[in-house]
Amino acid sequence: MNFSVEKQNGFYSAGSNEENMLFATLYIIIFIISVPCNLLALWVFFHSKSSSSSNVFLLNLAIADMCYVLVLPMRVIYHALNSDWPLGEAFCRMVGFLFFINLYCSMYFITCIGLDRLLAISLPMKGQSVRKSKNAKVVCAILWTLVTFSMVPVLFSRQTTNFLPSGRNVTNCNQLYLEKGSIKAFASTAVAIAIPLFSLTVSYILILLKLRGMTFNQRKSVQSKAIRMILLTLVTFIVAFVPYHIHRLIYIERHKQGNLFDFEIRSLAFGNRLTSALTCVSGIMDPLLYFFLAQNYKRSLRRLCGTATNKDQSQLTS
Repeated sequence: MNFSVEKQNGFYSAGSNEENMLFATLYIIIFIISVPCNLLALWVFFHSKSSSSSNVFLLNLAIADMCYVLVLPMRVIYHALNSDWPLGEAFCRMVGFLFFINLYCSMYFITCIGLDRLLAISLPMKGQSVRKSKNAKVVCAILWTLVTFSMVPVLFSRQTTNFLPSGRNVTNCNQLYLEKGSIKAFASTAVAIAIPLFSLTVSYILILLKLRGMTFNQRKSVQSKAIRMILLTLVTFIVAFVPYHIHRLIYIERHKQGNLFDFEIRSLAFGNRLTSALTCVSGIMDPLLYFFLAQNYKRSLRRLCGTATNKDQSQLTS
């Protein structure tokens, strides 16, 4: 059976009961794990005596992650009700607004952390003038402002749509999963992922080249930390952000073409939901970044788990 885009108003698909249960469970697990980890990060970074640029970026990343996961209960409700949105138009707009703000702020703060490490390793002395905390705060303020203003249109356009799948009246929140097909949407999606991915890739290549040129004693003090950061941020991007943006480009392109078969609509809708859910995994993976990059976070976590050393205890109370 063939459907037109106009009739479907996008690739809306209510999904099966099993699919809705899968996503509701996934969001609950992410929420339960990420909230305490990011709350601990916020507490540590707000009370940290260090005002380094790295701590500033980590703090803002934790804020973005925390705001990000706080909208997950609304997605749980949506899937628990078999893809029916009960919270009204205003909440639908707000969920979409917060989702995209914190998605892209997380991506760009991770990019800033990578660039900050590049300066620290490649230009340890000259880079100090750039790596001041006040400069990092300015960069973070600019990023929050730019991303927020770019998402403002979501707050002023209708985002809920009514459907009748299987004879039942369902309200869909478009900003959860539905995407519009346009040249502008395609271009903005491509640019949004290309800039941070290119910046991180170049930064990490330069870091590895710099490490390779160091003596053994020089490399010993920075290599382990640098390699862990590179691996963690790349894995986060590859797992959480890249699949979403690649699928979104495919989704938008097919949306523009129209005349799709039923199985294509279901496949694209499921892929859209799955890759969107994967973006939330960053809320779990980013605390690993805090653990390896921020000593205070590591000590606080060890203390909570009852595995803190005497050195950890003394440094936490000093």
